[in-house]
Amino acid sequence: MTFTLAGFREGFVAGAPVALGVAGYGVVFGVVAAGAGLSVAEAALMSAAVLAGAAQLVAVELWADPIPVVAVVTTTAIVNLRYVLMGAALRPWFEDLTAGQAYTSLFFFADENWALTVAKLREGSTRGAFLLGSGVVLWLLWVASTVVGVTAGDLVGDPAQYGLDFVVTALFLTLAAGFWEGRESLRPWLAAAAVALALDALAPGQWYIMGGALAGAAVEVLTHDD
Repeated sequence: MTFTLAGFREGFVAGAPVALGVAGYGVVFGVVAAGAGLSVAEAALMSAAVLAGAAQLVAVELWADPIPVVAVVTTTAIVNLRYVLMGAALRPWFEDLTAGQAYTSLFFFADENWALTVAKLREGSTRGAFLLGSGVVLWLLWVASTVVGVTAGDLVGDPAQYGLDFVVTALFLTLAAGFWEGRESLRPWLAAAAVALALDALAPGQWYIMGGALAGAAVEVLTHDD
């Protein structure tokens, strides 16, 4: 596994179209953050430091004066538990990198560039800096679009009228299509969907995210042929 400028550049270029799609979601977050009373600097700092759309939206929805720190931390931690599994999935490739290379890449690790990177590595790529390159372009547009959303929120109005609230859903469906390996892919996908829907109906909060992820992973492990 290498960690070169060429790998970074390849990831940056490959991640640019995905980052443009995520930027629409960033505008939505900016509008919601402005509505919750966050300043441009506060919203931009949150996007720069967290880089997790779902967790940020949950945190902003809970925002109040005084800030309910325990509720915000607990809820966002639950939402982000999936990153434990996703990070573990990178270990077979990233164990050859230095700690600095690996942890710097993981700071810029989001759902979208994780999917791009895993697909690339499965194809046989040995460019370990791909994750960092794709993450940096995503981070830049995420922060910029957050600023646009906060400053131009009044002009944008309701993001749903432009379909911006559906951008990330469409993006994830597109990325998921890249992982399609035939009918055997249906088993973990259906298990994840069924458990997520059941938990969403029965349990409060965001547990359906982690439950669906664990169910899909468990079915894949139990039914994998190798």
